[in-house]
Amino acid sequence: MSFNPLLTFISPPLPYFIESNRTTYEPGDEHPSRRNLGVFDLLFVHSGALHIGEGDHRWTVGPGGLLILRPDSWHYSVKPCSEETVLDWVHFQTAGPWEELEDSSSSGKLSGDYYSHAIRLPKFMLLPAPEEAIALLDKLQEAASGTSNAAFWQRQQWFLGLLQLLDESWRSDSAKAPIAVAEEAAAFLKQHYRQTVTNAMLGDSLGLHPNYIARCMSEVLHCTPQQYLHAYRMDQAKLLLMKTNWPIARIAEETGFKQTPHFSRSFSEFAGATPLEYRKKFIGSGAPKRKDQNRG
Repeated sequence: MSFNPLLTFISPPLPYFIESNRTTYEPGDEHPSRRNLGVFDLLFVHSGALHIGEGDHRWTVGPGGLLILRPDSWHYSVKPCSEETVLDWVHFQTAGPWEELEDSSSSGKLSGDYYSHAIRLPKFMLLPAPEEAIALLDKLQEAASGTSNAAFWQRQQWFLGLLQLLDESWRSDSAKAPIAVAEEAAAFLKQHYRQTVTNAMLGDSLGLHPNYIARCMSEVLHCTPQQYLHAYRMDQAKLLLMKTNWPIARIAEETGFKQTPHFSRSFSEFAGATPLEYRKKFIGSGAPKRKDQNRG
């Protein structure tokens, strides 16, 4: 199927579960048509086939197939089921930004940074080994009927486990799409930021040409590998200046700089303040004076 958009959710905040159920359609039954439902509608077919459309696009979802419908569009039955069809539907929503890309090779506007993660879910996918997804959906259905405090946390836990499974399944099957390459390169750079990392080293690690990696990172993260590495080092330096009393020389070493003056110049250009000036912003004026309890 040539048209298969990719849904991207920036986290935190994490998407959250609202409700779910397991439904059986007899031959001749149809999935309800809805407009602007206000929640994402995740459909997983256990058996049979569901014929459903959204806007100008239509899908036949068979066993092991999963489709995610948007909260702000019209989705409708294309035709009735011709056989008994068992499916799970899961409604969820997010309080954070999200977008739908035309295909998995598009970079889009949303991407994770040093502390946030871009959850990427294909709109339609056929799970090669759906057993794990089915096990999570079974647990989700069991918890969905509970009213206790524990049931609430279990619902969110199983739902997030399902999203993680789908996110990782897409990445493993993405055939080195630009998004997957950029995020794999970013993960390598964050892991090795204390070391000297060349583009050739990055290419060897990913098994790809350094120029292709640089092109993917520019398209998806809007920076080169070395720019990303430099910004991440500066971010780590800020944290160390706030959280520790280490000398500037040690912070330089901990963030991959061999020479302290080079680190100080780089930090000043990045943060608009020297390392010492930046640290002073977070140093208090000292503990408050204790009152003399014996004064009359």
